[in-house]
Amino acid sequence: MTLSRKKAFELLVLSILLVSACGRKPLPPPPSTAAAPPTPAPAAAAPTITLRAQPPTIERGSATTLQWEARNAAAVTITPEIGTVALTGNRSVSPASSVSYTATATGPGGTTTDVVRITVNAPPPPPAQPEPPRRPDVTTGSLFDQIQDVLFEYDRADIRSDMVPILQSNANLLKNNSGVRFTIEGHCDERGSEEYNFGLGDRRANAVKEFLITQGVPASRINTVSYGEERPACRDQSEQCLGKNRRAHFAETR
Repeated sequence: MTLSRKKAFELLVLSILLVSACGRKPLPPPPSTAAAPPTPAPAAAAPTITLRAQPPTIERGSATTLQWEARNAAAVTITPEIGTVALTGNRSVSPASSVSYTATATGPGGTTTDVVRITVNAPPPPPAQPEPPRRPDVTTGSLFDQIQDVLFEYDRADIRSDMVPILQSNANLLKNNSGVRFTIEGHCDERGSEEYNFGLGDRRANAVKEFLITQGVPASRINTVSYGEERPACRDQSEQCLGKNRRAHFAETR
């Protein structure tokens, strides 16, 4: 093969290689390595709590046990009077009158409550002792005109110091008229729930009863009843008027 034919052959081979290379498809780009978006964290579970009383009904002076259990909570409080407690537990209580306890569980997922009602029954009065007949010093109507109401502070059932002389005077009148049976009515102002005010009125009436017993008035002559906020003595919205409704009132038992 001459030099010119060799060169022509080499050019032909080079042309074939170039044509073959141009016909190939380019390789696809490598897959993207961008990071996937982060998965959002799940929402915190809402807390739950159960509150029970065993037994739910007791006689005055007896005890019952509060039992509670909270889940998904960071703190638990129980009202009234108990305060912060463990997430699960029990507590013996001896309320003097019917009361509702509220347990509140708080956690990252919110707040929830549960309520249990404890009913306190007053023990039956002791058998009445026969009393010698005695003519009242005054008529029944004028007797209860002389007996004054006992007033209380807001949301309280303890006897105020300024009410002690009034109660002592009432006790003397009642002792001097031993043939008269009477009822102590517990009343409240309109603030607070109806159920709570019935319990508060009951505590007020019984606080006055216990004071009279210490002054020598026989328990067998005394009945108590709570009217809560149902029978206000005054209907204005002033504090003076509300104060008149927070009272224990005396009435003849018929």
